[in-house]
Amino acid sequence: MIDATGNPQTVLLLGGSSEIGLAITGEYLAKQPLRVILGMQPGDDRTESTVAALKAAGASEVDVLDFDATAFDTHPAVIDAAWKLADVDVAIVAFGLLGDAEELWQDQAKAVRLAQVNYTGAVSVGVLLGQKMKAQGYGQIIAMSSVAGEKVRRSNFVYGSTKAGLDGFYRLLGDALAPFGPKVLVVRPGQVRTRMSADVKEAPLTVDKEQLATEVVDAARRGKRLIWVPAPFQAVMWVLKHLPDPIFKLLPL
Repeated sequence: MIDATGNPQTVLLLGGSSEIGLAITGEYLAKQPLRVILGMQPGDDRTESTVAALKAAGASEVDVLDFDATAFDTHPAVIDAAWKLADVDVAIVAFGLLGDAEELWQDQAKAVRLAQVNYTGAVSVGVLLGQKMKAQGYGQIIAMSSVAGEKVRRSNFVYGSTKAGLDGFYRLLGDALAPFGPKVLVVRPGQVRTRMSADVKEAPLTVDKEQLATEVVDAARRGKRLIWVPAPFQAVMWVLKHLPDPIFKLLPL
């Protein structure tokens, strides 16, 4: 159960080697010990070190489940296995691909894989998580979206389109689940300093994963349904969304 101050007993991280997902899990662990269930890509060479780091951070137990975002037919068994270990209080959907923006729109196979991981896989687990949490009458889903999906830009439109789909699905999943108790928090970060963005030129308002984690956990505890990280991005995106398209296309975005 999630206690009165918003601290969970069990966290499920889908995308178990995600630096952002692990930072959020670490922020929860900073408050009290808890059980962590990791959905890891089979054969991920970071599994052992991730488990060790979580135990060192205070996890009471760490369980590992094989999870392939594009093996959709296996997802029901993965989610069932997580709930057999413990009732999940917080589920973090943090897996995803970035890819090379110019390559993606010209390579059908890579574009399809990106869409399957970032959108179809996220919808697949979202439906399953929603069913479980609706049945238990409580729970918190944290879905990692992006400002790239709020206003899709030419510079990374394949990636941005997948995040736009994810964003819309999880925001409305939150609406659908609200009468039954579970909550959904959609997180729209700008650029975050991680392995995924290491080869990308740093943009304004870039944040460290630890800052993002602090803001995410605080927002979840306060019952928020949508946040931008850092917060000033909300104003930035409002302006960009309201620019006429001919002007928007002239911006170096």
